[in-house]
Amino acid sequence: MMRPLKVSDILTFAAEVHPTAELVSVRTEGDIHRTTYADTAKRVAQLAHGLKAQGAEVGDRIATLAWNGYRHFELYYAISGIGSVCHTINPRLSAEQMTYIITHAEDTMLFVDTTFVPLVAALRARWPDTLKVVVMTDRAHMPEGDYLCYEDLLDGQSDHYDWPDFSEETAAGLCYTSGTTGNPKGTLYTHRSTVLHAMMVGISLPAALKPGKKILPVVPLFHVNAWGLPYAAPLTGASLVFPGGALDGESLFKLMDEEKVFSAWGVPTVWLGLQGEIAKQGRVPEGFGDMVVGGSAAPASMIQYFEENGVNVCHAWGMTEMSPVGTQGNLPEHLDHLTLAEKVAIKGKQGRRVFGVDLKIVDEDGVRLPHDGVAAGELFVRGNAISSGYFKNDAANAEAFDAEGWFGTGDVATIDTHGYLTITDRAKDLIKSGGEWISSLDLENTVMAHPQVGNCAVIAVPHPKWDERPLLVVVPTPDGKPEEAALMALLEEHFAKWQLPDDIVFVEELPMTATGKVSKLTLRKQFADHTLPTI
Repeated sequence: MMRPLKVSDILTFAAEVHPTAELVSVRTEGDIHRTTYADTAKRVAQLAHGLKAQGAEVGDRIATLAWNGYRHFELYYAISGIGSVCHTINPRLSAEQMTYIITHAEDTMLFVDTTFVPLVAALRARWPDTLKVVVMTDRAHMPEGDYLCYEDLLDGQSDHYDWPDFSEETAAGLCYTSGTTGNPKGTLYTHRSTVLHAMMVGISLPAALKPGKKILPVVPLFHVNAWGLPYAAPLTGASLVFPGGALDGESLFKLMDEEKVFSAWGVPTVWLGLQGEIAKQGRVPEGFGDMVVGGSAAPASMIQYFEENGVNVCHAWGMTEMSPVGTQGNLPEHLDHLTLAEKVAIKGKQGRRVFGVDLKIVDEDGVRLPHDGVAAGELFVRGNAISSGYFKNDAANAEAFDAEGWFGTGDVATIDTHGYLTITDRAKDLIKSGGEWISSLDLENTVMAHPQVGNCAVIAVPHPKWDERPLLVVVPTPDGKPEEAALMALLEEHFAKWQLPDDIVFVEELPMTATGKVSKLTLRKQFADHTLPTI
């Protein structure tokens, strides 16, 4: 029997089979909210009716600008359940990037947490007049302005909804990635890919994803669907604890300790903050035994610290275009005999592929290289949950896939005989800071607009907390050297604060390749020992 895979079926299943599993949320209103999958399913039905009453149709893009919380979770299911597309937006983007994304996606509605109302108020004049903005709170906490109230959409609606059948290839989610250069690129997730990804993650990380376990997604719901947790957790019966916007080490420790969180998922910078609080407290949070690290490479010292404190560290890797999980680094039982140092060395790799993802590495001519742990080549992927193209972007699609239909990740990697993936470099000159991409070319293009800049380059330099940070290298024109403050002011008009260079250095010339391009490889070697003022 052939039945379409639908996101709504996940929550329907969870409400019936795992009805008492919890959703615990730190709310922007200042308190903690508790509910279950069974009760959430009823509210999602009410929200679906509310969306239809606002005119939502199949294929409409409906955006969110929100922290991790139960209302954001409800939107995931109500929006996709009626056949619309849940478009999660990263609030850390610059005003320019956010405006491009909302306009390019042609969003019809935008749901925002109270935290981001000032941001919306400042930018709304740049957005289409037809965009409806809904504040995710109750009537008592509504701000002034032309906004709809989230709870008003649910009020008086039926808690039952007959979820429609449609093709499993119908789009369910949309997430934009900065990619390599230029404007952000949108990745669409279908109902089929989303459900299959939830199954893939569920069977790949069984220690955390099972009934009775509580998982804390520090990774945001606006960052590649929180690595699939909003779908994998209810499917497997695990409870979710949402931290809201309080992501510092002290707040996370307190929440995890009180809720007895077993597994927590996030980028290395978050765990470095938690590590500091654990050292301060002299213990790990009660019940904490597992963490998933992704977004950027986890330092070996951090892996060792948590392992020594009884917390299993799973180093995972993936991409927005992969839904996103592609590999996971939990060690198989036959390696239990290894010493801690040996285990940490293996856990420092990017792990082995999850079911449904195939990996290959190729040389510069596209010829496949052996998985011997020595040969390094560009990494390509294919699979059931990997995007088949970018949203309304034919130019990017033409460059993204090889002749066999595999997606090019832009990473250089090795794969050993046991299937362990090691990312050794990036084929492009992106900077990955705290798990977020920063385009060096976009920064360079903006700086080049200054009349006293003859040439420039932006490279990544190591940072102990953020993994990498941008360094701007400038060649002044003969008629004068630009002021650092003027360059930063120029960049601040186009980029978010976290995307700005940490330092600016002036040089007489940039190293060039034989083809007349700036040799960033030479620059990275030249400034490998550069100390940023932020360290």
